[in-house]
Amino acid sequence: MKENKFIRNQINLAKKNNQNAFSYLLNTYWDDVYNFQLKRIKNESSAEDITIKSFTKAFEKINIYNDKYLFKTWLITISKNLHIDQVRKNKKNLNIIKSDNFTEFVESSPSPEDDLINEQKLKSLKNKISKLKPNYKKVIELRYFNELSYKEISIKLNQPINNIKVRIMRAKRILAEMISKL
Repeated sequence: MKENKFIRNQINLAKKNNQNAFSYLLNTYWDDVYNFQLKRIKNESSAEDITIKSFTKAFEKINIYNDKYLFKTWLITISKNLHIDQVRKNKKNLNIIKSDNFTEFVESSPSPEDDLINEQKLKSLKNKISKLKPNYKKVIELRYFNELSYKEISIKLNQPINNIKVRIMRAKRILAEMISKL
C-alpha cells in the first residue's frame, strides 16, 4: 500500500529538513504512535515519552525511510523497538537474588562514587541547558526538572500541546548535539 501523494511530499520535504513537514508528520501520526504505546504499557506519561523518542529517532533517520512501507508502519516499528529496548534496559538494572525457593528482585543502588559521577553529569547537563534558547530551555526545565506533563506545560505556556512536544524534541536534539561535541 502506498502513501498518498501529499504525505509522500511531506516526507520528502522532511528529508530536506523542512520544519513544517516535520510538524505536519508529527501532528498526523502522533495519535497512532501514542495509542499504540498506551495499549502496550498502559501508562500515559511513559507512552508520551516513548512516542516523543519514536518521533525523534524517526526524524533523525528519515533519510533511510523506505517508501515501500507505510510511514505509519515505520513509525510504529520504531516505537515498538524503543519500548523493547527500554524493557531490556530495565531488566538489566535489576539484580536477581536467589534465596531458598523464591526469587527476590532488588533494584541496584548506586555507590557513593556513582552518586558523585551522576552529580557531575547533572551539573554539566544543567550548564548545557542554560546555553539553549530561552523557549527550549523553559520546556526542558518544566518537563525534566519540574516533572510537568506535556499537557501541564501546554497550559502553563499557553501553547498548543503539539508545539510543546516539537519544542521538547528539538531541544533534546540540540542538547544531544552539544553533548556529542565533547
